[in-house]
Amino acid sequence: MKMYFSQSSRTNRTLTEKEIERNALLSDLEKTKKALEIAYAGFDNVTEPDLIDCYIYELNSVMKRYKFLLEQAAALSLLPEESTHSAPLSTETPAASLIG
Repeated sequence: MKMYFSQSSRTNRTLTEKEIERNALLSDLEKTKKALEIAYAGFDNVTEPDLIDCYIYELNSVMKRYKFLLEQAAALSLLPEESTHSAPLSTETPAASLIG
């Protein structure tokens, strides 16, 4: 018994450039959120002054990247309306909160 499968049942839909950009941005946001969680966990668990400095720089770096990606997502209207207006992103860096 032979079985034939029709190609019309499957749609070979290619992603547009905008969809690729959107997916890449959302993926970068997820990776950055995970990196931020890891940096905070590392910061919470070190006691050496040099490592504390290292994690402060890492946290500042990841926060700047996260802020940039959120601004890009907002520009593409990827963020829900309530998240863009209800809780503004804090511009205070982790180092500033430790110092003062």
